Amino acid sequence: MSATPASATPASGAPSSPEVPRAPLVVEFPFTRSLGPVQSAFLTGLRERTVLGVRTTGGRVLVPPVEYDPETSEEIGDLVEVGTTGTVTTWAWNPDPRRGQPLRTPFAWVLVRLDGADTGLLHALDASGPDAVRTGMRVRVRWAAERGGSITDIACFEPYRDGPESGAESGPESGGEGSPGRGSESGAEHRDDDPAEHRGPGNGTGSGTGSGTGRATRSGTRSTEPATPGAEGRAATGPRSHSGEFDDPVTGVVVPARLDYTYTPGRAQTRFISALAEHRTTGERCPSCRKVYVPPRGACPTCGVATSEQVEVGPRGTVTTFCIVNIKAKNLDIEVPYVYAHIALDGAALALHGRIAGIPYDRVRMGLRVEPVWTGDDRHPDHYRPTGEPDADYDTYRELL
Repeated sequence: MSATPASATPASGAPSSPEVPRAPLVVEFPFTRSLGPVQSAFLTGLRERTVLGVRTTGGRVLVPPVEYDPETSEEIGDLVEVGTTGTVTTWAWNPDPRRGQPLRTPFAWVLVRLDGADTGLLHALDASGPDAVRTGMRVRVRWAAERGGSITDIACFEPYRDGPESGAESGPESGGEGSPGRGSESGAEHRDDDPAEHRGPGNGTGSGTGSGTGRATRSGTRSTEPATPGAEGRAATGPRSHSGEFDDPVTGVVVPARLDYTYTPGRAQTRFISALAEHRTTGERCPSCRKVYVPPRGACPTCGVATSEQVEVGPRGTVTTFCIVNIKAKNLDIEVPYVYAHIALDGAALALHGRIAGIPYDRVRMGLRVEPVWTGDDRHPDHYRPTGEPDADYDTYRELL
């Protein structure tokens, strides 16, 4: 953890200029979802280079499809096939793509109303720059070369010229109508049945790995099969009914969810963390209600006034409530079952979290008196263990539940 200096208002018992630590943190987990008939058909269709929507009871075509009518809440399942070309309805330029986004080079996030659809599909547009993107421009799907039944089977969209733009003037003054994408990424394909006159320069291949990449629960992937004949001409005929039936349908997806961020604790918690490095636990006392809050937040949550008086609490405390953990966490070298508890340290008006060890999990109880166990140079106790004292009376901690 690196630290950078930060100024602080002098406070009783606190250093005037504490070092404010900052640390990069990652929250990451795999999200597993089983698919119903509508979502299964949609994702399996993408694998087969077919885009499906659903028709509502009022006649609107929604892409991506949903299972219930957003206006009437009725269950819907009338699937229709729409085109793979469409119109940009709104967009935002992304100058600095992050890890896991659809393209490695700057691109535009766009809402595309595909031909035959009444709603927009959010995806990436591979364009040479923000000047090459505008509302009303025509675009088409660039398919990923390897597809397994996820939204990233669409690698991205790319500019496409097939006539006057919707909501934009045509002609030389409009500019950029056929602006080519960079096409610098590997792992995507073009439709082999595209008319030759629609293939301008720069329509290369692009990659499609995004933060929402889903692993379909099926075996194998499809590569560069011929596209559905006439898919790009769906605008002329409108959406057509589709059974939603495919060979080897996708029935579920596993999507990695990840959030990278930098945590800065602020002045109050910086003092708290600094004390933990000395194997001490400190809180801050409210000047109005006199309660001591651990960990401190810099203000009393009850009175709404700033806190600055530092108070050392514990180290012993009382288990106020607890749970037994039976599912082993990834990268956590603790055997299950184990107990995680809320512990009210002596002198504190707020319980904090801690693991209970040194006692069988089925003997942990409310009111159990515990003390911290420190290991090495850790900034926090490894766990809490029983002190051997008699259990605390319920009335002494009931307000801390």
